[in-house]
Amino acid sequence: MRRFSALLTIGAAVACTPGVQVVTNPAPASASITSNPFYAPSTLPYQAPDFTKIRESDYRPGFAEGMRQHLAEIDAIVNNPAPATFENTIVAMERSGQMLTRVAYVFDAVNQSNTTDTLQKIDEEMAPKRAAHGDAIFLNDKLFQRVKTVYETRTTSGLDAVQQWLADRYYKDFVRSGAQLSEADKVTFRALNQEESKLTTSFHTKLLEGRNAAALVVDNPAELAGLSKEQIDAAAERAKQRGMPGKWVVALQNTTQQPPQVSLTNRATRQKLFLQSILRGERGDSNDTRAIVSRLAQLRAEKAKLLGFPTWADFRLSDVMAQTSANATGLLTGIVPAATAKARADAAAMQALIDKQGGGFKLEPWDWQYYAEQVRKDQYDFDADQVKPYFEINNVLHNGLFYAANRMYGITFKERKDLPVYHPDVQVYDVFNEDGSFLGLYYADWFTRDSKAGGAWMSNFVDQSGLMGTKPVVYNVGNFARPAAGAPALMTLDEVTTMFHEFGHALHGLFSNVMYPRIAGTNTPRDFVEYPSSFNEHWATEPTVLANYAKHYKTGEPMPKALLDKFRAASKFDMGFATTEFLAASLLDMAWASIPPGLPLQDVNKFEADALKRYNVAVAEIPPRYRTTYFSHIWDGGYSAGYYSYLWSEVLDADSYGYFLENGGMTRANGQRFRDMILSKGSTMDVATLFRNFRGRDPKVDQLLIERGLADPVKK
Repeated sequence: MRRFSALLTIGAAVACTPGVQVVTNPAPASASITSNPFYAPSTLPYQAPDFTKIRESDYRPGFAEGMRQHLAEIDAIVNNPAPATFENTIVAMERSGQMLTRVAYVFDAVNQSNTTDTLQKIDEEMAPKRAAHGDAIFLNDKLFQRVKTVYETRTTSGLDAVQQWLADRYYKDFVRSGAQLSEADKVTFRALNQEESKLTTSFHTKLLEGRNAAALVVDNPAELAGLSKEQIDAAAERAKQRGMPGKWVVALQNTTQQPPQVSLTNRATRQKLFLQSILRGERGDSNDTRAIVSRLAQLRAEKAKLLGFPTWADFRLSDVMAQTSANATGLLTGIVPAATAKARADAAAMQALIDKQGGGFKLEPWDWQYYAEQVRKDQYDFDADQVKPYFEINNVLHNGLFYAANRMYGITFKERKDLPVYHPDVQVYDVFNEDGSFLGLYYADWFTRDSKAGGAWMSNFVDQSGLMGTKPVVYNVGNFARPAAGAPALMTLDEVTTMFHEFGHALHGLFSNVMYPRIAGTNTPRDFVEYPSSFNEHWATEPTVLANYAKHYKTGEPMPKALLDKFRAASKFDMGFATTEFLAASLLDMAWASIPPGLPLQDVNKFEADALKRYNVAVAEIPPRYRTTYFSHIWDGGYSAGYYSYLWSEVLDADSYGYFLENGGMTRANGQRFRDMILSKGSTMDVATLFRNFRGRDPKVDQLLIERGLADPVKK
């Protein structure tokens, strides 16, 4: 997942209410603010954040001064007596707000990855102010008129292709942010944006606290039968950290299904864990999110109406590759029949195994992971736990991710211990090009903790920009289980794949070679941004890469060929489940985003059930990967009406992988071509054109269906 900063997510929720004062002629900076660590760029290498100097008390004044400076810079652009040009308007805006960017990037990173009560309070306080700041810019009519002038003269004023594209993007950013609304509608729009900013922040806080509160607490270790000694020890350590010695705590991941369900032999424990997961956010307590999400869906529909669109989905998708909600929904529903048919066939096989074992019960959602693994063992003689000793996290990172990146792109990584970090878990690496020149800094923070939001993501501390002369400083965050003290951190294949996925985002940011920040790195349409990350997943199981990192953590011996062959044979098993739970979540997202304006608040549980039935993805044994009440992607993660983009991007990535298969595989030349034509370009042109230039044609879905086991390979 690419985590999008709430600083100025152009075209999204940036707003203020009439009650928020906007200072158009701010006073000069006070003497005290100049000592704020965000006042000037960090003096550390490549402007890396200096966490030795940053205190929680620095954020409020940092935001205030950052917004003051930004508005002063915008005011200077607006009041420039010279006619509007690309340089004095667009480039000037690109250069503006640098202090605000510095404080927002660091605050968002730490608040997501290592939050505290203080940071959450700051977030609640600053969210509406940051939204108001955005509206002060994008609803400024004088500024919009200058942008419009540059846009209308872009083809006749001597601009190159990238500059013309940037002028086009800025004009659309302003229009999509309400610049053409009447003054009365702007007042309404600001109010809706203000409310949205408060609700999304509240959702984030409730989700984190609700996830932690819903962790499964066990009094007797016998209830955890089937888990490894290391997993049980880690659960005991987690209980101690929560002040519950003598108990065991199984923490929740952000998805519906939980990894321990694969191994737990106690059916009652599996059910308890599943229910703890699926009912978070709807327990009627202080962490219940149903009222928030129902109102968010309603107000987004109202915003779409103001902007001239029938639904929020139509608004959101009008500016991405899919173009229309019909196109996105069509991709999803087109795969539903094959996915659900495969899932139901797999469910029948599991039920047959349950009956054969004399289970005497019907397969339920909390049984799926466990019995899928039993069927996998039966059909392929393969146990997923057998591979975990070969996936030690540091070995996967250094000899998997870094090795594959070197093979493909020639880059190398060198860990450094001199740069401060926001938590001891964080590792930092210099990244070098093949010729030894510096490419960027890479931070990695992989282990779960109660202070960290769920899921896995990538973002930036510093953006690459030719205009600013800055190199990329990027980070990955994960939520992999922390081992007990002294034990190795062993990963599942799904976790390894997640690691490769997020690293693909990091490479997209690191390889950026773009002049203007607005279109650099991962600042691309939502249904393109997941393409490079999904593509990078392929190298997790590429034979030469796997052979380099899949080594036993004790002996260093490579994964035996017999186990490797079983592993590969079983790799497409259970794709019916994986595809169906993803489609269910994606179509649920689309349903919420397709509510027409004017409807009353929805009953969340009824709406969800009706939507799944309407789209034919109501498979009783397979709930959505994320249910409405804990669907962070769409309520506070920037993916509203965009969760489909993972599948859309997967079509692109599978087709791109097909290019590699057709042209010699994982070669240095192919990697360089992908870097030069995709990863380095940001969104400097229409991203459909970027893909077409690389592949030589528009994307086809065929390779994706083959990879998911939903279609047979084409015989040649």
